[in-house]
Amino acid sequence: MSKFSLGIDIGGTFTDIVLLRSDGELFSRKVLSTPRDYSLAIEDGVADLMRGAGVSGSQIIELVHGTTVATNAIIERRGAPAALITTRGFRDVLELGRFRSPRLYDLKFRKPEPLIERRLRFEVTERCDANGNILQPLDEIELGAIADAIEQQNIRAIAVCFINAHVNPANEQAAVRYLASRLPRVSVSASTQLVPQIGEYERTSTTVVNAYLRPVVEHYVTSLSRRMGRLRITAPLMIMQSSGGVLPAPLVATMPIFIIESGPAAGALGAQKLGMHLGLGDLIVFDMGGTTAKACIVQGNELTLAPDTEVGGLASLGARMVKGAGFIVQVPTIDIAEVGAGGGSIAAIDAAGGMLVGPLSAGAEPGPICYDRGGTQPTVTDANLLLGYLNSEALVGGDLKLNYRNAEAALVELGARLGLSAIETAYGIHLIANANMMRALQAVTSERGRDPSHFSLLAIGGNGGVHAGNLAESLNVQRVIVPPVAGLFSALGMLFADVEHQLIVSFFRRVDSIKAQDLNGAVDAMVQEAVRLLVSEGYKTEDERQVMVYADVKYVGQTSPLSIQFPAFPVTDAMIGEMHGTYGDLHQRTYGYRSDREPLQFVSLKVVGRGIPKSSRIPRRVSRAQESIARTGVRGAYFGPELGWLETRLMPRTALSATPVAGPLIVEEYDTTTVVRPHWSVCVDGWNNMIVEREREA
Repeated sequence: MSKFSLGIDIGGTFTDIVLLRSDGELFSRKVLSTPRDYSLAIEDGVADLMRGAGVSGSQIIELVHGTTVATNAIIERRGAPAALITTRGFRDVLELGRFRSPRLYDLKFRKPEPLIERRLRFEVTERCDANGNILQPLDEIELGAIADAIEQQNIRAIAVCFINAHVNPANEQAAVRYLASRLPRVSVSASTQLVPQIGEYERTSTTVVNAYLRPVVEHYVTSLSRRMGRLRITAPLMIMQSSGGVLPAPLVATMPIFIIESGPAAGALGAQKLGMHLGLGDLIVFDMGGTTAKACIVQGNELTLAPDTEVGGLASLGARMVKGAGFIVQVPTIDIAEVGAGGGSIAAIDAAGGMLVGPLSAGAEPGPICYDRGGTQPTVTDANLLLGYLNSEALVGGDLKLNYRNAEAALVELGARLGLSAIETAYGIHLIANANMMRALQAVTSERGRDPSHFSLLAIGGNGGVHAGNLAESLNVQRVIVPPVAGLFSALGMLFADVEHQLIVSFFRRVDSIKAQDLNGAVDAMVQEAVRLLVSEGYKTEDERQVMVYADVKYVGQTSPLSIQFPAFPVTDAMIGEMHGTYGDLHQRTYGYRSDREPLQFVSLKVVGRGIPKSSRIPRRVSRAQESIARTGVRGAYFGPELGWLETRLMPRTALSATPVAGPLIVEEYDTTTVVRPHWSVCVDGWNNMIVEREREA
């Protein structure tokens, strides 16, 4: 009996579902998301896919899910009513935060309101000094009065964060024990259980976000597990983390901060694993869906991890170097730049009479005008339909018909207000969307001192292939790679991920004052815990486990640290001695400069435990079991005022071979469309990737 892995990725517009057989044959479905209850679209889509593929629940041995539920709950303010209990005098740390603004000269900019309003932030008498000495024990009488007040407010979650608890968690742990006994139906998130690191604002913010999300994610995970059970799928539900690993759903439910960037991480991780497997070289990963566009880089087969992320407010501004727009979450996250530019991004006229595109999106409900689901505002998808890039009969294998006339009427109306024709308006929307997406692409390349022309552009997402060629020309990139099932690649990529546990401990010490035995003593318990967790999940032998030790390091006096991996554990004095040069190289690559005379400061130590499968998670080749689109022919497509309308061939991926075919050409598939521009050619490699390359000048 064949065995299958099931990958599910929720996006703002579509929910992507793939069934991957062990030999690489793939079955897939792309269904509209159901924002009122995302698990509903998942159950219906999985059931439909299983019926079509003739697969039973018992044949599914692996179930991995990437979700935007946590992020959406914050953006839409749909988290649980929560309270914060903190040290007396620190009630307002959420408002004080850090003096950072993503728009330095914008006097109208306002940070988002805290997730917990002031009346639900309580102070309790307790105090620990910076060296871990308990100056004042926890006052349980005060805590009891606070518990009474919380009980009367119908609060579902509590965040507990005490000053200097990362050095000595005794008072915080006492508060957690008391609250668990006194309010057993209220979930309690403690900072020292999540992020025992220095930085009172960052630690408080992270704990508050976890508390705010926890009841929502717990309910979602329970609901989804129940729905999968109805389909007789018994494989344990695993959730994609922001760092690129996966965790069991019950663990994620108690620590939802680790899945803030779950969905975007899946595509990035899949690209990194595929690039390493096939030797694709350095990659710019470009993921354009229905609501947003994301970008990250894979250099030297490695993804860049950021020590924290921001969510909510205007956090997705296209660059991680810009801080202060949202709520900080202090967990390792793949360094992904994101902008509000997708197929559903709405085109409108601004106050100055010019055209803007996004960040508002039509989403799945009502969607673009051409979806015929009640949308009234023109979007990027409507524009691409008029330009001839999309087939009105072929989207999602023909399951989603596109209404050309309605899209055209809306663009005629918008164009009349701008003094443009419908086609000029449509191409303008296409170019403005590209300009918005360039912000994300430049944020991870040129803004970090990296020349994008030295990379290949790997395009994924339902709209990635439509826009990749134009973007590649702007970046002077010579090669675009479109993997199989590119429109569902995040759902596929998460099946390449390993089980991963991350543990952390505060270690605020000067590097030049530390001996290896001090560092090993601080890390040893975490290493043992990582091994215990992996063994409990079936990784019994040493060759099935990988345990890595990292240090978060910064220059003394600097604000933000960078992570450095030690080459082995136990750590030696020689390894510590080499850290200055290693950190300088990393700082140079990240920020464009180094300071070899400045002393270094440890901030925290991390242990990452990873489960290694006995065989590769990546099959030798991926091919769709039933390619529903096999159309060939010719269609007019508009390539801008210089080239105008060109007769453009239509082909399925299955018609391509190792011999390049010259553009203009449009490759139509179930889940995505790829536009091969004039002066470019396309072929497929041995793994069924489309390789789109610029023609060399004579």
